[in-house]
Amino acid sequence: MDPECARLLPALCAVLGDPKQPVADDTCLEKLLDWFKTVTEAESSLLLLQEHPCLLELLSHVLKAPDTRSRVLAFALRLAGIFAAQEDCFHYLQQGQLLPGLFGEAGPLGRPAWADPSVRSGWVQGVSSLAQHPSALQLLEDCGAVDTIFSLQGDPSLFVASAASQLLVRVLGLSVRGSAAEQPPTQPCDWPPCAQRIVGYLEESLRSPAGPQVTRALNALVSLFGRCHAPWTHALWAQLSPLVARLLERDPVPAAHALVDLLLGVARSPVFSPSDCDLLAGTLGRLDAAHAGPLALGILKLRGSPQALRTRALGVLLQPLACVLNAAARPPGAPGLLEEAAGAEAASALLSSKSACVGLLCRALAHLEELQPPAGMACVGPGGPEAPGPVPWPQAPLLEAAVTTLRFCNGSAIPASSAGARLCGALAGCVRVQRAALGFLGALSRGTGPQELVTHVFALLLEYLQSPDSSPTVLKKALQATLQWLLSAPGRHPQTFLTELFRVLQKQLYSPCWEVRDSALEFLAQLTRHQGGQPAFRQALLGCEMPELATQLLLDPEGYVRASAVAAVGQLSMWGLHASPETPEAQQKSLPRVLLHILSTDSEGFPRRAVMHVFTEWLRDGHTDVAKDTEQFVASVLRVAGRDLDWEVRAQGAELALEFLAQALRPPGASHPYAAALPGTAPPSPRAPPEVLRTLCQAGLFEFAFRALFDCDRPVARKCCDLLLLLRARAAPCGGPPEAGDGPSTASVEAALRSWRAGGQGQPLEGLGPAAVAAVLRALDLDGLRATLAESSDHVERSARSLLQDVLATVGVLDENQADCY
Repeated sequence: MDPECARLLPALCAVLGDPKQPVADDTCLEKLLDWFKTVTEAESSLLLLQEHPCLLELLSHVLKAPDTRSRVLAFALRLAGIFAAQEDCFHYLQQGQLLPGLFGEAGPLGRPAWADPSVRSGWVQGVSSLAQHPSALQLLEDCGAVDTIFSLQGDPSLFVASAASQLLVRVLGLSVRGSAAEQPPTQPCDWPPCAQRIVGYLEESLRSPAGPQVTRALNALVSLFGRCHAPWTHALWAQLSPLVARLLERDPVPAAHALVDLLLGVARSPVFSPSDCDLLAGTLGRLDAAHAGPLALGILKLRGSPQALRTRALGVLLQPLACVLNAAARPPGAPGLLEEAAGAEAASALLSSKSACVGLLCRALAHLEELQPPAGMACVGPGGPEAPGPVPWPQAPLLEAAVTTLRFCNGSAIPASSAGARLCGALAGCVRVQRAALGFLGALSRGTGPQELVTHVFALLLEYLQSPDSSPTVLKKALQATLQWLLSAPGRHPQTFLTELFRVLQKQLYSPCWEVRDSALEFLAQLTRHQGGQPAFRQALLGCEMPELATQLLLDPEGYVRASAVAAVGQLSMWGLHASPETPEAQQKSLPRVLLHILSTDSEGFPRRAVMHVFTEWLRDGHTDVAKDTEQFVASVLRVAGRDLDWEVRAQGAELALEFLAQALRPPGASHPYAAALPGTAPPSPRAPPEVLRTLCQAGLFEFAFRALFDCDRPVARKCCDLLLLLRARAAPCGGPPEAGDGPSTASVEAALRSWRAGGQGQPLEGLGPAAVAAVLRALDLDGLRATLAESSDHVERSARSLLQDVLATVGVLDENQADCY
């Protein structure tokens, strides 16, 4: 332990034990416990208590004082558990009967403070910490702690009940293992008495007619089979699985959610056997639709599950969509979903109420979206690589079901029966189902389907984008689905689709709702990024006013829209699509100035960040305007970005500087800094380091980087430190003595850096020369600065000494100037 912490420890214990002193908040106590745990992991707990008797006095005082505050009592219980985790320290604490007093029936259980959940939680966590060795098990049996653990399974506090469930499993495992030298018996009837008590408690709970008691037992078993894979768990599951199976005979099945969690946990554990597949299949048939869906999803993700079980699970997930298809009047010859999937029970659940219908459909769509096969694999196991067994994936029927669901939502579906009419009423205008169905429809773009259905998909997407009734969130999902289909099915959409799409987007850019304008611009930027070079895309875009409207929205009153407009215009410009046909040269020439003006003057951070992202992409991809005078472009951008108040803008400035540095260090003729030379060709000769430094100096990179080294935001400083380290390794070693006229001297540069480090503005470093820069790079301790920047910003304040000082200062034990704020 740190000597200063050891000196402060008696005062801390005195403050915690004095009921008249204000106690530090829960955060301080939690940090103290973390510190003690770290200390005991590195040192002997017994030696720690012997060298610091104040700790033992604090625990004894808490045990005897009836007026101990709840948070201090909870702290003491957890602290005692941390110490007692080491067996020699456990026996030391036992000599004074301290542990039975803290964790036994005569301890806090009889105090009024026990009504506080924090005290019960502290008791559970303390017992969990000390339950590490057989000696602790004997204590728990003798002092009645096992009964307390049983009672806490139903604690009104969910946090306490959950922790108590995990503690029950820990004590069971400790009891079964017994001494390390002994081999655990294979049958539960031969287990030690404590383990038999716990198994008996679980059996009694599983037989109980009370649903909450069944839930508690199942939750404990979920924790057990999810964490423990010891051989003895096989025998436990063999004894308890018949009781679990009998739960399916009740109507309704109790604790269905916990039952699903348990069965999936068992299926992922070594105790799972082929006979358990029958239990899974039986459970699928007995659970209602709300609980059968998650179980079916889990089964389809299991590795090596039988084909028949997987097929049945997929059928469960398909039931709601099969009912939707059956409720709609479809044209003759339309592909049908698995006929066996649609049953009367599923239809009844779907139509029981609007909330049930919406919830069931949204869950089914989300599960199926999660299981969507990879692109180009229409008939694979929907679980992907974790589920190697093939299951026919009904791509075409699912496409039809998704389209039909969305048509029920917008009122364009024709009901085939009275049930279909009820479904129309339940789904009409439902935003939740529309969003879920559009997300699933987008995921289906990765598969294949009949061209006729694909045409219907594009027609439906256009309907949703044109509809004035579509909410902004639905429009956003529709645009996302449209983008997925356009990118995954090139050439499969109707020739007129893009023209109609851009007409719709034009109208959305005039929308009074800023979310709609923002979504349309985001879509335009993403589509341009991927298809800007496609002739059909270029023809459709240039045939409308989208580029001009996107430019106008650079002045939108909403900052988010301006940021999206910057991204869209930046992408359009990369492909030569920004300018209007009337004045292409003027608009292309002025765009960098327009964006630089936004970077200099926009009052919100989002547009300025977007400008920096666009400028970095332009530099990386060789934009025409940037390539004309790259040094001047970089210099003008860094000059503005370095003064920005938004740290993300400055950090993006560092990214731009790093890209420029990579290009400057790139040998002439190399297309990429990491490009491999072609066989039989000599590698290009590297540029002379002084020439590199001179180029970087003219671009203002060093003034930006040197100033950013002392930025108050660490991400900015780290990026620039990495940049200068890279440059020093590549160029600075070759720098010679300063030449005449080489700009500011090394001494003046270092003086400016000292001023910046101290927080002063300093003078700008104009006219820096290569030699002066190289000398400063060698003189700076960049490695030490990088190590300092790698530390967390509160590494000093998080120290144990600082924490103890802060706690003591709050009660006046220390002078105020001795505390560190954290």
